[in-house]
Amino acid sequence: MHPEYSGCTSVEMKLIFWDWFIIVGYFVFALAVGVFFSRRAGKSITEYFVSGRRLPWWIAGTSMVATTFAADTPLAVTGLVANHGIAGNWLWWNFVFSGMLTVFFFSRLWRRVGVLTDVEFTEIRYSGKPAAILRGFRALYLGLPINLIIMGWVTLAMAKIISITLGFPKWQAVAVCLGVALFYSVLSGFWGVVVTDFIQFLMALGGAIALAIISVNKVGGITILKEKLVETYGAGHQILSIIPEVGSAWMPLTAFLIYIGVQWWATWYPGSEPGGGGYVAQRMFSTRDERHSLLATLWFNIAHYAIRPWPWILVALVAMVVYPHLPDPETGYPRVMVDFLPAGLRGMMVTAFLAAFMSTIDTQLNWSSSYIINDFYKRFLKKDASDRHYVMVSRIVVVGMMGLAALVTSQMESVGGAWKFLISIGAGTGAVYILRWYWWRINAWSEISAMVASFVGAIFIAPLLTAEFTFQLIITVIFSTTVWLVITFLTPPESEETLIQFYRRVHPGGSGWRTIARQVPDVVGDELGWRDFADWICGCVLIFSFLFGVGKLLLGDPGLGLFFILVGMGAGSFITWDYFRRS
Repeated sequence: MHPEYSGCTSVEMKLIFWDWFIIVGYFVFALAVGVFFSRRAGKSITEYFVSGRRLPWWIAGTSMVATTFAADTPLAVTGLVANHGIAGNWLWWNFVFSGMLTVFFFSRLWRRVGVLTDVEFTEIRYSGKPAAILRGFRALYLGLPINLIIMGWVTLAMAKIISITLGFPKWQAVAVCLGVALFYSVLSGFWGVVVTDFIQFLMALGGAIALAIISVNKVGGITILKEKLVETYGAGHQILSIIPEVGSAWMPLTAFLIYIGVQWWATWYPGSEPGGGGYVAQRMFSTRDERHSLLATLWFNIAHYAIRPWPWILVALVAMVVYPHLPDPETGYPRVMVDFLPAGLRGMMVTAFLAAFMSTIDTQLNWSSSYIINDFYKRFLKKDASDRHYVMVSRIVVVGMMGLAALVTSQMESVGGAWKFLISIGAGTGAVYILRWYWWRINAWSEISAMVASFVGAIFIAPLLTAEFTFQLIITVIFSTTVWLVITFLTPPESEETLIQFYRRVHPGGSGWRTIARQVPDVVGDELGWRDFADWICGCVLIFSFLFGVGKLLLGDPGLGLFFILVGMGAGSFITWDYFRRS
């Protein structure tokens, strides 16, 4: 620790009356939302899980952003920067490419399907027992272990923050947060989730920006911060490099190339699924129409990647200077909160983290229960019950999920490690989730074999061959892709009846459906022309240009920063022109 920070002891923050007023006021608001929407949510499972399909794009898109901003996110980013420099964020920045695919290729198709969950889609795209097995398995697999892992790491991050900032017994404080989130999630369903998400996103983003400004000023500004990085890590450090250089000791160039060349299309990760899916798909189903579905996902990707990262990164850099040798680098973020925030702003920052935490927990509860109820309980156990019955059982499932999540949390130690674990077990499945929309030959066994092979490859094969995460990823992708391609051609295709029904319902485009399209000449499939790919490329350019431009401006390179901003504005202008031309 630098001498000028020797007084920073990182004990708990002392809160004044106004701090507690803000915190308590937030809890009262969340509880009031649950009560207000309880009657509307109880009408049917369509209301309970997709808000009656009446959400405008800005509410649905902001809810996507809020869900991906949990208490774990700033901590995980802090750990990535501490271990790999700014370039370490390519672990998740690479998903820009798949996010833009969802915007311009899949958002309208998902809304057109008209299902309640993305798992239900399997019995529309496929048929027979394999489709039913796949639907039931994915419902339980995503709804229970995968969802519980996510809830576990989010709760673990909040426990770390509470214990460091407030000095409370961490599980008691987290239990209060979980209780409030559970209350309004159970009562109000998806209506309560999206309404609270909107407020929670504004609070969480505002708190992150305030902390970044205060902490950077406390160390003397950006120039002094950069000088102290040199003092601590040497003149040749590459911590501030957005793109890793050849021979970088912080972020290997090979890892970067694997992230941008393979990971985004080959791996499944919640919120960044190639082809869309999960809670992002749930919000697309909830929008008013295809136009709102596209705009919601576009706004989500812009806010998620281009707006939010830099406040977290700046605080991470401050933590690297002030606490250079933390055993757990992820705790650097809450330590900055403790040492640098003045009275009066502490309550706002704690509330911002509570909001970020609860915006993810409420989604995970609602999203996972939608799988368990719609795709398992209603599909296989009790098919003809009333809507009120399904809503009642959904609320019971939500309560049970919260209890299981608490047990999973107690077994976790690292947030970033959980991120990598989910990426690894989904490696190799991404191509199937893309191609099932654009190639008629994909069948239910393609998905089943891809999921099984990815899990086996990640858990049993790749770790035996290498200890490096990125190379494990490549091995798993190669193994899984080989398996599902072989299985696809060894098993029969879906029946013509199923494929024709799917084509009539969704009318996907591309040459991959030409065999089926010839049999239904009265249905016109979507055209896949150069403008779709141009929109995708411009979308990626838009986000990365603003991401790099803002970073260069903040780090003291205004010329290059403005250049990137102008490039991003040009890409955005093309997207806007093309959008209105098609409307």
